[in-house]
Amino acid sequence: MSRIKVNEIMAAIEALSKDEYVQLRRWFSAMDWESWDRQIELHSKSGKLDFLIREAVDEKEKGGLREL
Repeated sequence: MSRIKVNEIMAAIEALSKDEYVQLRRWFSAMDWESWDRQIELHSKSGKLDFLIREAVDEKEKGGLREL
């Protein structure tokens, strides 16, 4: 299987119509958000984000939070 070079992909992107370019950007953005969501979920389950809960509780106890 031959691999496409980055410069070939870049040239193909430059050749896209405006609508196709927008569609590609939306696809990239959706992929980024999905990756971010998976990462946050894994970190949450592993306890890596527990420090945020502790910080929020500490701030609340000190009266450092405002009502939304």
